[in-house]
Amino acid sequence: MKKFALAAVVACVVATPAVAQDTAFSGPRIEGIVGYDRPDADGDNADGIVYGVGVGYDFRRGGAVFGVEAEASDSTADECFSGVTVATDELCLDAGRDFYVGGRVGAVVGPRALLYAKAGYTNARARLTYEDGTAATAPDFSISDNLDGLRVGAGVEFAVSPNAYLRSEYRYSNYEAGFERHQVVGGFGFRF
Repeated sequence: MKKFALAAVVACVVATPAVAQDTAFSGPRIEGIVGYDRPDADGDNADGIVYGVGVGYDFRRGGAVFGVEAEASDSTADECFSGVTVATDELCLDAGRDFYVGGRVGAVVGPRALLYAKAGYTNARARLTYEDGTAATAPDFSISDNLDGLRVGAGVEFAVSPNAYLRSEYRYSNYEAGFERHQVVGGFGFRF
């Protein structure tokens, strides 16, 4: 009986790493992100910092990972340009909050790294303001709009423990009305 119990314990210990590897990069997750943001509106661009939170759920099948995700972020990008039509005018671009929902597909490379690509729907708030600098000529205006778009990206995720990970990602978003943005972000997250 003791030999049978010892054999069962040894079998469980040997099988546990294999089971743990199959469940890495799977299940629900939550993360924080921060990085570089470069919004562009018809050739005029701004630089800023993007920051936000994301949630997701990943399914692992062998060496492949399939996931769904959502994110809410904001940006400090705000840029003004002078002399657009007259010497005293000013045109300002302000990139605001951004919501994203989409999916990703990846490949596990080694026991702790995941390479992935992503795509999905994004909605950003952007504001464009114009002040002509004089009281008598062209009227000043401010346009604030929610813009629908498509986001694509690619990244790498590295498991620092069974429940924690780091990630680095590049993404490009193309919105309506000639608005787009490039972002490079880093993140830290937890799996449950």
